Amino acid sequence: MHYTLKESDKDKAEGSSGAGALQQKLLESRSIVISGEINQELAQKVITQMILLQSVSNDPIKLYINSQGGHVEAGDTIHDFIKFIRPEVHVIGTGWVASAGITIFLAAKKEHRYSLPNTRFMIHQPLGGVRGQATDIEIEAREIIRMLDRVNKLIADATGQPLEKVKKDTDRNYWMSPAEALDYGIVGKLITHYDELNLD
Repeated sequence: MHYTLKESDKDKAEGSSGAGALQQKLLESRSIVISGEINQELAQKVITQMILLQSVSNDPIKLYINSQGGHVEAGDTIHDFIKFIRPEVHVIGTGWVASAGITIFLAAKKEHRYSLPNTRFMIHQPLGGVRGQATDIEIEAREIIRMLDRVNKLIADATGQPLEKVKKDTDRNYWMSPAEALDYGIVGKLITHYDELNLD
């Protein structure tokens, strides 16, 4: 069975046949990789892949995350789509899973959240720079506070931690090892080998 994605004009211009073949193999294994900064372009790519994989079957999808974070709304988009689609999504953290990367990671059910041995996890409050007239600054400041409240509640709901503790922890960059992330409720299981996923 084949899974195909239409190549973008940029891919065609660059003649990225090798990258296209690699992407094809990833889709055939029902695997998606998030690596690097999370932005709107990445979000579009990831949700397109999830929609495509859902159209093929409801078998589980493996989502590998190695990201320092990025655009809050782009992370929210992927988070919501993980919950929206029918296939169960199993997330595997590697390298680092931080900021908006945590938002995506926590979209999966706790028993479907895995960490490799050397992954680092970090939660913090969303960053926002505000410029402009006083009224604009006030509006943006209120929105940042609402965003922070929403992210804190998301973390609390997904981990089982008290909301007040999450608020305190996200006041600064809060780093965790895999074992600490397991205790916190971010990670559901520590693994060292692919076979421990028990998905094939």
